[in-house]
Amino acid sequence: MKGSVLETDSLRILDDALGTLASGFASLPAAGAHGDAEAMARVLGEVAERLHDNFPYFHPLYAGQMLKPPHPMARVASALAAWINPNNHALDGGRASSQMEKEAVAAIARMFGWDSHLGHLCSGGTMANLEALWIARELRPGTKVVASQQAHYTHRRLSAVLAIDFESVACDGAGRMDIAALERILAAGNVGTVVATLGTTAVGSVDPLPRILELRERYGFRLHADAAYGGYFILAGNLAENARLAFDRIAEVDSIVVDPHKHGLQPYGCGCVLFKDPSVGRFYKHDSPYTYFSSSELHLGEISLECSRPGASAVGLWATQRLLPLEKGGEFASMLERSRAAALALFERIRADARFMTAFAPELDIVVWAPRAASAGEASALSRRIFDEAAHRNLHLALADLPMEFFAADAGAMTRDRPTVTCLRSVLMKPEHLDWVERIWAIVDAATRAASREAGARP
Repeated sequence: MKGSVLETDSLRILDDALGTLASGFASLPAAGAHGDAEAMARVLGEVAERLHDNFPYFHPLYAGQMLKPPHPMARVASALAAWINPNNHALDGGRASSQMEKEAVAAIARMFGWDSHLGHLCSGGTMANLEALWIARELRPGTKVVASQQAHYTHRRLSAVLAIDFESVACDGAGRMDIAALERILAAGNVGTVVATLGTTAVGSVDPLPRILELRERYGFRLHADAAYGGYFILAGNLAENARLAFDRIAEVDSIVVDPHKHGLQPYGCGCVLFKDPSVGRFYKHDSPYTYFSSSELHLGEISLECSRPGASAVGLWATQRLLPLEKGGEFASMLERSRAAALALFERIRADARFMTAFAPELDIVVWAPRAASAGEASALSRRIFDEAAHRNLHLALADLPMEFFAADAGAMTRDRPTVTCLRSVLMKPEHLDWVERIWAIVDAATRAASREAGARP
């Protein structure tokens, strides 16, 4: 694959590692064929053709949704484990990979300042948040869960699944939870859990955790940090004040969710849920007679709602963290800093251009903006045309409907004929995006000029 845009050097490393893996089982007798190689090659070629029907998520010109290519280390380590296919539900099904999961999760907990914890990997942030809200329900039965209007929609959905009352908290003009609105809800009573979002899905805003912690002192609620997207930014050294203060206090919450398959360089799906108090493990207890217990040691199936779980995910995460430790000032942290620097650089280019209006500077690595127009409806239509024109030039952005209030300081006399405006959104989560900012901006500029000409030509 000479000259391929896809990384292939790791295939040689994987081949070598497979030899090492096989040597550990050399005493076993041969056990049958491994399939029809010609037939598999034919089907795999068909798969490769089918996969052309994708956006180039791995490339820096894909700057739309939260899709980050896994590190080659994660790819080859998880692939290597797949030859054995361990199941981390119980130690019998994943001896080595279960231990690697415990070590990898402990490293994530230490990143947040927890030496003592209970936690495990799961399929992603949705499942991780489900477990956090389930534990909250068991500890505070009959009480309400509240989260900001910009929190991930799954909190409302998961609360319905768990039969928990849910209420949204208004946001301020920067997409963060409004503290005054939160206090009004708390004063009304019966709030058992507050969800603080450290990195909202739409714009990457970070809720003001220190002020929420102050309210916890007065109202005594349980505090869950949904850091599925933003959690790893605790390691970044170039955060603005609000985000820095929030991440510096995250160790004081009761539970945390973070997704290694977002900024942790892992393949889907790999989420992580952590509880500060290990005693919450009592809610997971079961007495199934058919779960295999050949070891008296606690196994991960005893502290997880999911049963069968891929050991390969744990192996990929462990190997990546072994190569790139979770430490401030390290190589992994510098990747996060580059992503944020890229977002700030693109934001400055957009803010300086009179054709656009911006909401607020990015707190993490997500940039949102909209074209200026006579009305919110016209701006929304123009955003969609710019989105299409950019895609024709191989730059893939995203669209997001955001409250007009986010643009109040920059919208001027724009007619608010609708409560939201369709914005352009760019997630610059690849560290190499910093090297591509000027190329990305040039395409945005060209796409905007083309979309504006098209708009002007319409009757």
